[in-house]
Amino acid sequence: MAKQTKTGKAFEYSLLHEFHSRLKDITTVNIIENHAYLTARECFDAFPSEEKDAYVLSSSFAVNFLIDLEPRLSYGIDNEDILQLEIATDSQGQKGDVRDVIIIRAKQKWEIGISAKNNHRALKHSRLSGKLDFGKSWVGLPCSTTYFDQVNVVFNRLSEIRKHDNTTKWDEVIQDKYQEVYKPILEAFKKEMLALEKQAPDNFAQNLILYLVGNKDFYKVIKGKKKVEIQAFNLMGSLNKSFGKHKPKAKVQKLNLPSRIIELSFKNGYDNTLLATFDEGWQISFRIHSASSRVESSLKFDINLVSAPHTLFVNHLFIK
Repeated sequence: MAKQTKTGKAFEYSLLHEFHSRLKDITTVNIIENHAYLTARECFDAFPSEEKDAYVLSSSFAVNFLIDLEPRLSYGIDNEDILQLEIATDSQGQKGDVRDVIIIRAKQKWEIGISAKNNHRALKHSRLSGKLDFGKSWVGLPCSTTYFDQVNVVFNRLSEIRKHDNTTKWDEVIQDKYQEVYKPILEAFKKEMLALEKQAPDNFAQNLILYLVGNKDFYKVIKGKKKVEIQAFNLMGSLNKSFGKHKPKAKVQKLNLPSRIIELSFKNGYDNTLLATFDEGWQISFRIHSASSRVESSLKFDINLVSAPHTLFVNHLFIK
């Protein structure tokens, strides 16, 4: 397991347990000990005490703030209104649900989720290959044969190199990876994105954002060295609800989803990065790269949110 994965899962575990520690004396709380929970616990336990303390401290700051935003965390209908804490499985993320920690009150038919980030902000790490159909998996629209014909000019070449020797490094066989690999792949990707939007102009941009950002409302908690950042992605309007007379201590506005792509172009001076600019203030970057020093028959995206609507709720908690 990669170090970034271990640190991320340790942070998920720490957040879940801080919710449990903070709420167990004021409401009925239950932890779902699924496989994802056990894996996250192992990752957390593997760190030395000093690093564990840092996770716990950051989690404590975040949890106390989120309790102020979400009264239903603290208040239930009765003792049978159980607050369930769960760490999401990897399969949920593959379906566009980016939440790592899920908190549910089944009796109220209410839930919120937390996306836990440890020192990084990437939205997705999707892959492209000669067989992967990003259109179908991202927005439910299959990619064209024209797209696959174009990208396979590159991917078939990479597959042949790997078939001959899977230890071959990029610089041994590719003179200019950016011009020979990244740029033609992204040019085909760009054409296909715009073609797919023409197929479904009424909902393509919205569905793309929901896949990349998250198709269920959530809070993103980003752990830094001396601060914790909290962002509220209230896309459906389910966050920040009152419970009876108990009201949130801060207002989280609903975000408007985009209706169209305004521009899709290469980032100035970069042959491996596309910038997608949407209406309503959304902008997403797609940086493609090889995840290994050795030649692979697929490429990895590092997809980031460059800008969001001005109504995005953002708060920084500084840790001394």
